[in-house]
Amino acid sequence: MLKFTLMICAFAGCWQPLTWTSLFKQIIYKAYAIFLITSLYIFLLSQFINIVINVGNSDEFTDALYMMLTILVAGYKQFYMWIDRKNVLVIINVLTEKPFAPYEKHEVMIQEKFEKLILNNTRRYLTIVVMSISSIVLMSVSTVFMSKNLTYKAWIPFNYSSPTVYLAVYIHQLIAMSTSGIVNVACESLLCGFLLHICCQFEILGHRLGKLMHDQSSLRDCVCHHNRIFEYAYTVNNMFAKIIATQFAVSMMVVCSNLYRIAMATDYASFIPLIMYTSAILVQIFNYCWFGNEVKLKSLQLVNSIYDIEWPALSNSNKKDLLLIMKRAMIPIEFTSAYIITMNLESFVALLKMSYSVFNLLHQTQE
Repeated sequence: MLKFTLMICAFAGCWQPLTWTSLFKQIIYKAYAIFLITSLYIFLLSQFINIVINVGNSDEFTDALYMMLTILVAGYKQFYMWIDRKNVLVIINVLTEKPFAPYEKHEVMIQEKFEKLILNNTRRYLTIVVMSISSIVLMSVSTVFMSKNLTYKAWIPFNYSSPTVYLAVYIHQLIAMSTSGIVNVACESLLCGFLLHICCQFEILGHRLGKLMHDQSSLRDCVCHHNRIFEYAYTVNNMFAKIIATQFAVSMMVVCSNLYRIAMATDYASFIPLIMYTSAILVQIFNYCWFGNEVKLKSLQLVNSIYDIEWPALSNSNKKDLLLIMKRAMIPIEFTSAYIITMNLESFVALLKMSYSVFNLLHQTQE
């Protein structure tokens, strides 16, 4: 389950591979993860102190803010994945147990279809983020590095004019920036994978309900399966609610900041990386909203699957059970960010409108 997504999580330093059970491999991976986490938090601290001490106007503030917020969220996600690893492993393993595990060939095909969707979505998002990181690195090497400046303004508590020290500080910033991008891919892809597996379970349940005519005794199992899907969705939502809420708030501020910086850009060297970075942030939020909306539609679609069953051939007790499922299925599963923002396409549109309104305000203030 989620093999490629978990591989990205491992590369991001927030998921130790399950096959790495030997003491030597555990030490190696923990050292690797500590290096990435330390790089993130040192960069975050240097950015924060720079804003407090050196920033003197709105232009400097927006230049420094967007990367600091990105690093802040990535560090939070990485830390959260580490401390909650056992719970994440539990909700992955649930998908391999009854009633979620496929019983027959057609159900296996349904599961494989959704696994392929998860794989393709992760690859697309990873491609966009890698392109964004690459554009920033190329822009930095071709312009900033040649002039012996840093890619991002930061507070450095020592003299880095020496070529060796400068190179170490310069590479550290690029490592922290790249790590933040990969951590975001890992966390978002994992959550979207869970959302798609919830959709997968609704499709499997609809298939099982369609076979009631051949085995009416299986209805009890279908009722239990439907109930477990709701419980599973609640567990996933509860586990990731704080991350989603933080990401929504930060993304809105980052999009506003980047739109303002794009409007002020005077050369392609800074314009193209900003476009790529803003696109990655928008895709990130769009993934949340799109797949949250898919879960809502799939949960409502179950009512139609039940309606298509040949009711006259069922016993009265089975009809009553189906009515109970229909009654509950009429209230869709909706994922929320800390019970404030609902993850659907309307929320995505609202986020874009709010970001554009704040951008207009910043732009008018500058004028």
